[in-house]
Amino acid sequence: MTAAAAGTLATVVLVVEDEPEIANQIARRLEAEGWRPHIAGTGPDGVRAAEELGPDLIVLDVMLPGIDGLEVCRRIQASHAGAGTTAPPILMLTARDDETDMIIGLGVGADDYLTKPFSMRELLARLKVLLRRVDRARQAPPNGEHRVADAPLALGDLVIDRAARRVIRNGNEAHLTPTEFDLLACLAQSPRTVLSRERLLAEVWDWVDASGTRTVDSHVKALRRKLGSDLIRTVHGVGYALEPTT
Repeated sequence: MTAAAAGTLATVVLVVEDEPEIANQIARRLEAEGWRPHIAGTGPDGVRAAEELGPDLIVLDVMLPGIDGLEVCRRIQASHAGAGTTAPPILMLTARDDETDMIIGLGVGADDYLTKPFSMRELLARLKVLLRRVDRARQAPPNGEHRVADAPLALGDLVIDRAARRVIRNGNEAHLTPTEFDLLACLAQSPRTVLSRERLLAEVWDWVDASGTRTVDSHVKALRRKLGSDLIRTVHGVGYALEPTT
């Protein structure tokens, strides 16, 4: 099912989901928002549709026929990395509230996740946050021009190039998802200062409540896997602090 173009530029969302009822419910909600959904029902179809459509956002179920959602995510990320482009934000749907699955999903390039069953209202809110992040990245200064606020941050062996959205530690570049980069940049603004999960949710995810604190925890774990477990300190019951080496 693909919503017909109405002669205007609309947000294109690829929904990779093999349960027709869920896929159609998502598509109808997206259409009501004025977006253009396209449904793929298998893993291989999802990979092909991502390449052909060039969607703005992807909703990707973990359990799919053919190849699972984790492999779909890997292939989409690899395709964009090979072309030197940034993959669209990916929100993964998982049937189990399993933190291991969530961490693996974030590790292969997903930007966010929802556990089934979920409300369409929450799904739409999450997608709007991801879309705003894309819009901010597109508004970066052209031709390598840097704003003062986008000047690279050098914190010990960690370098964060905010304009180019690149991260290097110990001379090695780490490939972060847009959400991971935004979370790291937020922590780096106040190194060695503990930021609460609620503050991180507000600044990185634009959430005004504390319902997504596990999302913060899972993304921190994904960052530690890519940058080292010593970089981000946990303050139990409070939040996290970036602890650059000197």
